[in-house]
Amino acid sequence: MNILVLNCGSSSVKYKLIDTVTRDVKAEGGVEKIGMADSFLKFRLPSGDKIVLHLDMPEHTSAVRNILNLLTDKEHGCISSFDEIDAVGHRVVHGGEKFNKSVLIDADVELMIKDCYDLAPLHNPANMTGIEAIKAILPKVPQVAVFDTAFHQTMPDRAYMYALPYELYERYGIRRFGFHGTSHRYVSARVCEILDVDPAKQKIITCHIGNGGSITAIKGGKSVDTSMGLTPVEGLMMGTRSGDVDPGALTFLMEKEGLDAKGISNLVNKLSGVKGVSGVSSDMRDIDAAIKAGNDRARLALEMYTHRIVKYIGAYAAVLNGVDIIVFTGGVGENQSGTRSDVCRSLGYLGVEIKDEINDKIRGAEAVISTEASKVKVVVVPTDEELMIALDTEEIVEKL
Repeated sequence: MNILVLNCGSSSVKYKLIDTVTRDVKAEGGVEKIGMADSFLKFRLPSGDKIVLHLDMPEHTSAVRNILNLLTDKEHGCISSFDEIDAVGHRVVHGGEKFNKSVLIDADVELMIKDCYDLAPLHNPANMTGIEAIKAILPKVPQVAVFDTAFHQTMPDRAYMYALPYELYERYGIRRFGFHGTSHRYVSARVCEILDVDPAKQKIITCHIGNGGSITAIKGGKSVDTSMGLTPVEGLMMGTRSGDVDPGALTFLMEKEGLDAKGISNLVNKLSGVKGVSGVSSDMRDIDAAIKAGNDRARLALEMYTHRIVKYIGAYAAVLNGVDIIVFTGGVGENQSGTRSDVCRSLGYLGVEIKDEINDKIRGAEAVISTEASKVKVVVVPTDEELMIALDTEEIVEKL
């Protein structure tokens, strides 16, 4: 099947057209600055060259239409007509407690996605724009929603509940949901293929670390705990997100700085994390350069970032009562050998040993970086959320 995978943001659309039989990516790219005067569509040619087209795209429907037109373009396209698109799979960030797996989109599903707007006000409305755009342009093509939160619906209540008055859970659904579920699901399954082991017998800790980041404890192929919470702010220190912080510190700042709820949200989501501590950037490449130049705040930011990862791995090793495999994925996990090394050096009590000569060479490739004597297998697995979305979509559409 040819599956078009869409990931719609508030002013952007990322896309891939994937042949699920060969698993080849036939086309990929994205639209940025939707609704702005300088909106553009960028894409990669089979040669690897990148092309940018500046087009007027006032809203998401026009953006999706331009993507579809590009796919059938005589010069740059890869299909002859829209009829060659068998289905569309959408990344949807929040499914709440309503969805524990990917689903065919119909009117009822659309309503339930909208019911989760309050839980993901920056993401779910944007995800819906893509669904509505495809419905308007390709009304007969089946669409599937793949939820970031679905994989974590196997967590026990002791892991997902907050120690707040129970009535607030009943009234508003306040609980841990977790995110990056599609990535954690993909890499935890893929690492078992790489190591040729039975997922049902493995205790795995997956570390999706990058500008956003989360860690998940997986037992027998199921998520049993994860670091992100009701929103993607909780847990690890991230590029611009604070991660875990004492709620008392936030109420203190609300009083001292005169911040309202919107102001606090902006503080913990956009002004904190690596960028907020370093004062340099949220990008680890910039942090590394600043450290080499002697920037002490950049050094502190990186040490804090690493410390939080080590702490969560330790916590989840306890939750799992041991660990068989640790997986690194995400922008930092796949590409920053120094961070992987720093984390693993703090895990000697678990019997973790890595081969520096292998770890130092790995960027964006699958590799076992642990030694033969290591009691825990440590593996780098580049994530492929788009492939996971495409395969879920194929599985559902084949049953129609």
